Amino acid sequence: MDSIRELYRIGLGPSSSHTMGPRFAAERFLERQPNAERFRVHLFESMGATGKGHLTDWAIEQVLGRERTQILWRPEEKLPGHPNGLIFEAIGAGGELLESWTVYSIGGGALRCEGAEDTPGKKIYDLPDMASIMARCDDRGMTYWEYVEQCEGPEIWDFLQEIWQAMERSIEQGLDAQGVLPGSIGLRRHAWSYLNKTKLASSAMQQTGLLTAYAMAVSEQNAGGGTIVTAPTCGACGILPAVLKYLKQSQGLNEKAILRALATAALFGNLIKHNGSISGAEVGCQGEVGSACAMAAAAATQLMGGALRQIEYAAEMGLEHHLGLTCDPVDGLVQIPCIERNACASTRAVDLAQMAILSDGSHRISFDEVIAVMTRTGHDLPSLYRETSTGGLAVAYANRKACGGCF
Repeated sequence: MDSIRELYRIGLGPSSSHTMGPRFAAERFLERQPNAERFRVHLFESMGATGKGHLTDWAIEQVLGRERTQILWRPEEKLPGHPNGLIFEAIGAGGELLESWTVYSIGGGALRCEGAEDTPGKKIYDLPDMASIMARCDDRGMTYWEYVEQCEGPEIWDFLQEIWQAMERSIEQGLDAQGVLPGSIGLRRHAWSYLNKTKLASSAMQQTGLLTAYAMAVSEQNAGGGTIVTAPTCGACGILPAVLKYLKQSQGLNEKAILRALATAALFGNLIKHNGSISGAEVGCQGEVGSACAMAAAAATQLMGGALRQIEYAAEMGLEHHLGLTCDPVDGLVQIPCIERNACASTRAVDLAQMAILSDGSHRISFDEVIAVMTRTGHDLPSLYRETSTGGLAVAYANRKACGGCF
């Protein structure tokens, strides 16, 4: 597996696959063709279907230049490597084609060139699945975060500190912001309201209220094009920060404990990314929100004092109970149902951690098996439920608009 530095990325929302990835790809293509007169960029399948709502054209034009870049939307056409396919073309002064480059945005900001493996990333983890990792940790008396440190080196803690600081900033900024999010829906920000209502609520409401406020704060920042951390994607970026922030406050945890929890969460997210997928366009929202819930549940269980198998059990449940979740963003925006899903998955992650702590960690279906099931389930989903906005809630909203708000 690659370094967890390839999983946690600080960048601008609203989408790691549709905004971050295309921007990274445009930067790489500009390096290859700095003297091109103009550019054409073809966006296929999911990239073409929801790219406008995800600001894909804006992200590319920011790099290549709006005046000399033509965006061609091709949502009905597919490329063989991934639903998020792009073809970059560099055009010379005489109109000649200088280069054509096919690349795929495979989730979390990562890219894969045509005919190549995932890029970039140095393979630094020597064990391929959770079963072997858990066995080694158990045999040597290690924790998951110690295994991460062993593979990544002690310098990983400086990186994770930077990641946590960015997560906390996104929460603070999201809680302070008010108003309407950009886009066609006219969706109002709710994090500030949830936080202030929670302050007046009973003690029984504190956990749900705070987790919801924190998750919405980050998700709304993402939807507004703010700076967030992919965990593992932009669309699911609010879940892990919300859980860690809540537990830090409610349990009085120090930063070292939070960074270790981030390392453990990343280990589980990395396994999903490399043995399955974190791309909504490839496997639906189960690969985004489901993966983030698994990561947060693992982190929370560790922070609650859970053992290796209890941590693995919590992560397994986090992914298992999101199996089949579709990616059906309304109007191609990372707003409905994405923001509320982040809040719901945050509360679920803490509940699952508590369930795992109450158990002895024994269970019949392993985390590795659920990754495989999630991947097969995602591939079995029709494309209209995989980030194309042609099915599910996206269609329900479109039908409502068509008949003037009726149902």
